[in-house]
Amino acid sequence: MIKRAAVIKMKNNIKVLLVDEDSGRSAVVERALLDNGYGVVGRVTTEEDISLILDKIDADVIIYSMESPDEYILESIQKLNQLMPKPVVMFTERSDSETISRSVKAGVSACIVDGLSESRIKPIMDVAIARFREFQALKEELTKTKSDLADRKVIDKAKGIIMKQRSCSEDDAYKALRKLAMDRNEKIVTVAKSVIEVSELLG
Repeated sequence: MIKRAAVIKMKNNIKVLLVDEDSGRSAVVERALLDNGYGVVGRVTTEEDISLILDKIDADVIIYSMESPDEYILESIQKLNQLMPKPVVMFTERSDSETISRSVKAGVSACIVDGLSESRIKPIMDVAIARFREFQALKEELTKTKSDLADRKVIDKAKGIIMKQRSCSEDDAYKALRKLAMDRNEKIVTVAKSVIEVSELLG
């Protein structure tokens, strides 16, 4: 069940969802966040499906507060990171280096041991958000690089087909692809896929 926070004026324009099985501790974290200008849009327990919660409420950052993350929580964070990635901050009372490492791999942007200190809230949130954005930028760049490489392989294969059919050079084959793409107002890779499909169809 979502416990919604009172509407407040946010100084940071950042909405936070709190996840904690201890309602008393969750209330303390909420008060610290509110005092630092963050908006708290809800408080839920670790037993709830956070991805379903986020379908109902809008949150910019998710904060987990607990004694120590278990396997279920880490799997939940990993699932969330795959479905709807957001900055995740974890405050734990105790943890070891292996658990911290697994937390980061699961998608935690900042893992803080020894619990919460109000004076550390803002710098921790700033670092978590910055790390998340940097990771997302790297992830997008990697995806783009893989896509570009896949497109290049398709174009090279299409050029090979044209070179064989027309007995022309690689440069001429590429020019033919480019001209066809311009004539059709399509991307070269789209035209290249069509060339490959037609070649495979004709055998």
